[in-house]
Amino acid sequence: MIRHVVFFTARDAKDRDTIYDGLAILEQNPHARFLEVGRNLATDPIPGAVPDFVVYGEFEDEAALDAFKAHPIYQKSIDIVRPLRDLRMSADFLSGKDG
Repeated sequence: MIRHVVFFTARDAKDRDTIYDGLAILEQNPHARFLEVGRNLATDPIPGAVPDFVVYGEFEDEAALDAFKAHPIYQKSIDIVRPLRDLRMSADFLSGKDG
């Protein structure tokens, strides 16, 4: 299984709700085994860069992740979020015994 984690920050705080809504539509994409979008609670006491949002997804394999990214909902999310975001940091890793 592949775990997909993406962090986002808003370029302008006034756009946070729009970015969240644009990311949340990803939850409608049928190719994820599980997908969740959340707002960062920013409770970590260690200073440093703090993302506004986290997208967490689980995919059966690379083919499922590729299908997720090829789906029109993914492009719709990009069209909404990309012009408003600053940071986007992504990581994919194999879970469990495959990792």
